[in-house]
Amino acid sequence: MSAVTALNVKGLDTWLVQSGERFLLRTINSNGTPGAPNNGDRSKTESATKDLKLKLLDQHALLQSNHAKSVLIVLQAMDAGGKDGCVKALYGGLNPSGAEVVSFGVPSEEERQHDVLWRIHKKLPALGRVGIFNRSHYEDVLAVRVRNIAPPAIWRPRFEFFNAFEQELSASGTIIIKFMLHISLDEQRARLQSRIDRPEKHWKFRMGDLEDRALWKEYQAAYQDVLTKTSTAHAPWFVVPADKKWYRDFAILTVVTTVLEGLKMTFPKQPELQGLVID
Repeated sequence: MSAVTALNVKGLDTWLVQSGERFLLRTINSNGTPGAPNNGDRSKTESATKDLKLKLLDQHALLQSNHAKSVLIVLQAMDAGGKDGCVKALYGGLNPSGAEVVSFGVPSEEERQHDVLWRIHKKLPALGRVGIFNRSHYEDVLAVRVRNIAPPAIWRPRFEFFNAFEQELSASGTIIIKFMLHISLDEQRARLQSRIDRPEKHWKFRMGDLEDRALWKEYQAAYQDVLTKTSTAHAPWFVVPADKKWYRDFAILTVVTTVLEGLKMTFPKQPELQGLVID
């Protein structure tokens, strides 16, 4: 079962980039709250988010007990887009013993000696587990492209490589859910400034963030290509308006819990335990 097959629920197409259909990132209101309770009421939405975390905790137990599927959640965004916040929101509904977060930064010298997916393969979640990629293989068609780290002849074929890779993962039992956290240029400025103004956030700031900010239009164009060329039935992209953090968390948890609910998992039967009494 693909992730999209499990997503035949009214309302989730709010965020879904439909495979093969025309999509324009610039038309998405990064400050919007589509699908939120009471037309975007913050208190009601935060309450719903708490309920979704409890629901996810139950679903994760089912996933762990069955060992039939794994879940890979991919988070991509501009700098200060909220990836770390999403990780915290998701972890609030996961059993840490069955989940792992991986952050992919600049490739190491060893990683550069291998193919573009070598380091990704090593971090994929096993059956029964949830893996969260905080940045991912898509940096190799985003940052690599925008910063001219490699020519088009190198990064352009990777769209097809990634689609084939994800199709293989799906066929092997991995449910893939990809999120692009969409923030505005103004919201990014405010968040980066907060990292500068608050000493406890200095560790999150790097001067390279400003260099990437200067390439905002180029990154938006690169994301446009990623979303339209790699949102597939087996590995869909969801674009989440992320200027409002409380709404962002609600949206991603809604999608993830709906995906898992669509798998219709039950706890495995163990007849050998029927009537067993421990002395």
